[in-house]
Amino acid sequence: MDTETFQALVIDKQGERFEIGVKELTVEDLPEGEVLIRVSFSGVNYKDGLACLPNSSIVRTYPHVPGIDLAGTVVASTDPRFQAGQAVLVTGFELGVSHFGGLSQMARVPADWVVPLPPGLEPHDAMAIGTAGLTAAMSIDRLEHNGLQPGQGPVLVTGATGGVGSFAVALLAARGYHVAASTGKAAEHDYLRSLGAQEIIDRSELSPESIKPLEKQRWAAAVDPVGGKSLAYLLASIRYGGSVAVSGLTGGGAIPTRVHPFILRGVNLLGIDSVQYPAERRYELWKRTAEDLLPTGHLSRIARRIRLDEVPHYAEEILQGRIKGRVIVEL
Repeated sequence: MDTETFQALVIDKQGERFEIGVKELTVEDLPEGEVLIRVSFSGVNYKDGLACLPNSSIVRTYPHVPGIDLAGTVVASTDPRFQAGQAVLVTGFELGVSHFGGLSQMARVPADWVVPLPPGLEPHDAMAIGTAGLTAAMSIDRLEHNGLQPGQGPVLVTGATGGVGSFAVALLAARGYHVAASTGKAAEHDYLRSLGAQEIIDRSELSPESIKPLEKQRWAAAVDPVGGKSLAYLLASIRYGGSVAVSGLTGGGAIPTRVHPFILRGVNLLGIDSVQYPAERRYELWKRTAEDLLPTGHLSRIARRIRLDEVPHYAEEILQGRIKGRVIVEL
């Protein structure tokens, strides 16, 4: 098995020379781990786009195989929790960062990163959901843990045409929430409504020239994968006792906010990290997400399939904000 060849997207940088492309590897080229997986599908995430840059802040050593999520079948395992032929998925941890990732027909990973595929969830559906869908599900789970329920008022989703945003809209709508979706893309209003958005908010509304310490109370809660100045406006606009779940910083890492929303309205700012989210809690979250989404048919609207050799192009597109929904890679 160690000499069996397979294809992987390999990034290499030696001095000023930078290369990215599909290459043949063997199992001997893979890093250590208890579980060897034949990968069926992976995805292209924003972090994967960063990994494909010549001066990446993501990749720690070269050569490198990107891909922060994967789904496939166990080939071999030295951990008794997993057996050959078992359908599994992996997202987060160090996959595609310090450890060879999922944009490869074979992957070897630590057993503690591996999650059994829930019943009824096919590998391509799992990767249509992927890290983006898991992050959206985590965001909603935290909001509900902090008291959010349908009927309390509209829930805002920023960056709504992106991966996390698309899934947040679809999941919230499936659970009976009134969803307000924010986007700067006028051509995508019908797409967002097809996922269940009941209101469309222009992105410019969320970044006024000046933000008052407290704005008019508009939303019961918000899912925010954008961050930056618009997050400051969200915090000032959330209704009393509401929460904002933030998972991204495409709008910037600085928040020009004040303490007023927190101490005068009891607003909660909830940080969402899908990288180190405990593996023992992931299965139930994946299971509920699949149960919410599969009956809706939204996965076919949110995800498109590409080939492995198309990844560099789509990695650039996702960094430029030109991707709607999810891009999954068939291996």
